[in-house]
Amino acid sequence: MLLKMNFTQQRRVRLAQGLWLMSWLAVMCGAFIFCLGVYLKTELLRRNEVMENTEIHVVPNILMMVGLASIGTNWVASRVCQDSLDATRFPRWKVLLLAWFAVAALLCCLLIAVVVLSYALQGRLEESLKVGLRNGIRFYKDTDVPGRCFQKETIDRLQMEFRCCGNSNFRDWFEVQWVSNRYLDFTSKDVKDRIRSNVDGRYLLDAVPFSCCNPASPRPCLQYHLTDNSAHYNYDFQSEELNLHSRGCRQALIDYYMGLMNSTGPGVLSVILIQMTVLVSLRYLQTAVEGAMALEDPEGESVGYLLEKGVKETIEDVKINVMTMLKLAQVDPAEASPDGEKAADATPPAS
Repeated sequence: MLLKMNFTQQRRVRLAQGLWLMSWLAVMCGAFIFCLGVYLKTELLRRNEVMENTEIHVVPNILMMVGLASIGTNWVASRVCQDSLDATRFPRWKVLLLAWFAVAALLCCLLIAVVVLSYALQGRLEESLKVGLRNGIRFYKDTDVPGRCFQKETIDRLQMEFRCCGNSNFRDWFEVQWVSNRYLDFTSKDVKDRIRSNVDGRYLLDAVPFSCCNPASPRPCLQYHLTDNSAHYNYDFQSEELNLHSRGCRQALIDYYMGLMNSTGPGVLSVILIQMTVLVSLRYLQTAVEGAMALEDPEGESVGYLLEKGVKETIEDVKINVMTMLKLAQVDPAEASPDGEKAADATPPAS
């Protein structure tokens, strides 16, 4: 037996009581994990328009699924604890407990996967935001195009909320036409010259939208002619901070989302420890109670253990059981086919 311990009646009662409390703590942790997944999912959906793909959504999806499963499995564990000292009610859990242990172990693996995925998907999140923000800036002016009419509002709110400007920095706005044609006076010489000077016929400016302005700056916001030192009094393009947010929105969003996912790490690891504690404790309680019942002395001393055999032997037994179940699930083609039935019927009986 692996890690066996002796349990008196009093120790079994204390183990059941402690495990009951731990199970309800795990239920609350499952609710916390579920709420965490919902919050992260909501934050991702709020800015879905500036993301190219939704691979990062796998993290909150797993959190919500694991949270709900954890609530259910640990509620079952609390019921098992209540019935563990009743010889007439505990045997009904014997078959169900095997599935419970499998689900609880799977939950621990999924929680570990969430922590690993949070770090592994950082590169994909950055690429998704890079492409999504680039498209958002390019479609900023398309307020009359179906499907893009809210893009301007999304980008403006994003830049004001996160105190950022552009994709990488404010210069990204110099490369796109962000002013709609409906607001351009095509009879103006300046507008005609700017459009003609561009190969693609776009109206490009060394300017940024109002949402890039930093309200904490003491100087009134400068939006236009940002690269022209003579356009503003006491102004130097190379040295002044331009009264704009210096950080790009891609980096701002990456810091925000990675901060959220990194903050979930300690909480998820704590839930893993609690879940593993419930898993191990319930195994000891199960084997100790079953041992006492096998001795037909519910109040006597019994032995609790994690595995009846060693680790290698247990793995081999599991493999054999799985192979046996697979063989039983297979259907013999000769027996299943009508020709096989006819051939069996045509075989003469032995004399």
